Amino acid sequence: MVARGQGPSGLEAVGSVAVHTFAAHQSISTTAHQSMDGHHVNAMAGDRGSGEPARLADYDDLPEGHFYDPDAEYEPDPEYAATLAPDAARQRRERVGPTGRPLPYFPIPGPLSDHGPAKIIAMCNQKGGVGKTTSTINLGAALAEYGRRVLLVDFDPQGALSVGLGVNPMELDLTVYNLLMERGMSADEVLLKTAVPNMDLLPSNIDLSAAEVQLVSEVARESTLQRALKPLLADYDYIVIDCQPSLGLLTVNALTAAHKVIVPLECEFFALRGVALLTETIEKVQERLNPELELDGILATMYDSRTVHSREVLARVVEAFDDHVYHTVIGRTVRFPETTVAGEPITTYASNSVGAAAYRQLAREVLARCHAE
Repeated sequence: MVARGQGPSGLEAVGSVAVHTFAAHQSISTTAHQSMDGHHVNAMAGDRGSGEPARLADYDDLPEGHFYDPDAEYEPDPEYAATLAPDAARQRRERVGPTGRPLPYFPIPGPLSDHGPAKIIAMCNQKGGVGKTTSTINLGAALAEYGRRVLLVDFDPQGALSVGLGVNPMELDLTVYNLLMERGMSADEVLLKTAVPNMDLLPSNIDLSAAEVQLVSEVARESTLQRALKPLLADYDYIVIDCQPSLGLLTVNALTAAHKVIVPLECEFFALRGVALLTETIEKVQERLNPELELDGILATMYDSRTVHSREVLARVVEAFDDHVYHTVIGRTVRFPETTVAGEPITTYASNSVGAAAYRQLAREVLARCHAE
């Protein structure tokens, strides 16, 4: 069933999922409609004054200059947006979120009177392109918005986290590599202030790839990052480590230093396959190196509720990991690639977007889980 527009030139979202929107250059008698399956996109309204009912036009009926844009940005209708940023009234109705579970209400946290010691979170998944760096930047920025002091650690030789915050890795003289490998190097010499208040950065570049080879001969090589971060714990509330897409020595260092692990998981089958191997690695680090390490949660990213595949993958993840899966789900939006080009988080680049609301909700959920311990 297609919902009819209320005005002569209104654009409407239909259903409870994201739908295409685009600007239609049309006459006064033209009304834009959209359907969930995309079979009818621009509808030509009949003459309302004559009493004739409006009819939906097929693609062939579109006037010259009207077209269906497959790359148009997805904008959610209010019901879909509410699953990412619920309010108290809707929460009382026991709404069901994208994970199929009742969506709790995560309150806005109050300010802190003092800071530290920091909780260290490793953003980890050995598969690339699942949203680790995007989630590190935007979770950190959302936590900083709520008054928490945050340090982001770029622990990937590709330096994507640094680039995403407007830093050119190739122009850096000192990086996290120097902090790891050079005795007497202090973190203050490497730290960079970001444009986001309360959020700092330990940058990285390709030099870090040499550390994985050089650390092999070091005593207690798995704890090198832990020792480097120890002097910083009192200055921050959260330290978030962006891990490289592998399960090598650098990732083991991050897991050894961390208190919690967040696993960003693209809602796609190949991403799902690698989670079992990652959980095995986490268990080994727990047993042999870091008994305090915990899997805080699995974060579903790049979710598209219109596709059966995304829904099936998310359902399987919830079935396997249950409460370890965050209620917050990060949907697809063109805003995220744009923020990388801009070199800033989505919370400042598109503060009122659904993506920004989703990461603010994730920050509240992470804080709620920490306070529940």
